Amino acid sequence: MLVKIAIVGCGYVADYYLKTLSLHPQLQILGVMDRIGDRAYKLAAYYEIPRVYGSLEELLDDSQVDIVLNLTNPSSHYSVSKTCLEAGKHVYSEKPLAMEMSQAEELVNLAQQQGLYISSAPCSLLSETAQTIWKALRENQIGTVRLVYAEMDDGLVHLMPYQKWVSASGTPWPYKDEFEVGCTLEHAGYYVTWLTAFFGPAQSVSAFSSCLIPDKQTNVPLDVNTPDFSVACIKFTSGVVARLTCSIVAPHDHSLKIIGDTGILGIHDCWYYGAPVYIRRSINIRRKRLEGIWKQNYSLVKPAPHFKYKGAQQMDFCRGVADMASAIIENRPCRLSADFSLHNNEIVLAIQKSLDTGSPYKLTTTFEPIEPMSWAK
Repeated sequence: MLVKIAIVGCGYVADYYLKTLSLHPQLQILGVMDRIGDRAYKLAAYYEIPRVYGSLEELLDDSQVDIVLNLTNPSSHYSVSKTCLEAGKHVYSEKPLAMEMSQAEELVNLAQQQGLYISSAPCSLLSETAQTIWKALRENQIGTVRLVYAEMDDGLVHLMPYQKWVSASGTPWPYKDEFEVGCTLEHAGYYVTWLTAFFGPAQSVSAFSSCLIPDKQTNVPLDVNTPDFSVACIKFTSGVVARLTCSIVAPHDHSLKIIGDTGILGIHDCWYYGAPVYIRRSINIRRKRLEGIWKQNYSLVKPAPHFKYKGAQQMDFCRGVADMASAIIENRPCRLSADFSLHNNEIVLAIQKSLDTGSPYKLTTTFEPIEPMSWAK
């Protein structure tokens, strides 16, 4: 059975999805739509997509479309997703689900009322590396977990030649939008989704954020000063505490360290679906304890696919959409459920808005435990 999809928003990120669409034979793309028509036609031509819709209404009138991929600007996620749900379409949205929690909650409630799926990126939790870490935790490989250090630093982006960054189909990197949305909303989810899956719902978030380079030295004025650095301490109901750092100032570091009583479980970069997983064992020698001195690799549950493209990451952006499609076919919940996406949205917004609030945030949402991938059990 094929599940048929259409894309709204043909900007820079659309290429990431279309590069790995062929890995998922249950997905068939029917067409694309963008408010800038030329951009939609260019994307469709590059990837040989059969149809360009003239408007969102035209797309939603296509009865063959099962899932809409909402790849628009974050400020449009809520309105576009709401319109799609009201038209009876399942929705897979780029992150965040919405820029305000009240809007995100409205979307989740609407989907539930309509009997529809709604889910949000990122889907890297479904990667071979994340699933391997999760398996090691279920096997108690490092004993009781106490603390997690997660880093999402990308270097001094404002000093990089970002005006030369162009997607495979020819769309420039939207640096004004990226700087205004900020690195926390763009990147925190990559680890937040892992941590909530591994350790359960969060209880509270204590965060600090700052805008260290207000103007980003761009050739166009920025309308808002969004944090370019944030650090959050997340306490989970399970008792685990995680420190998550996001920035576009500190040197590139996407590492993860999960610290347990008998060792450290970690990786060097979460943007690679096949990133090696290691365990550093701790041992006692005479009167001393040597932390993480004995390093060993922990085999991936299965090899990651070979992605036929180069870049700063090697990720299958379509895997979340594919799991939603499989859930529709199998009549089961999708792994990145609406409640799971909503809870992660709340955590990321709490970190982002700490620039204004400067105070701890107590979570109001939760979710039922999610299932690992069948090949990772």
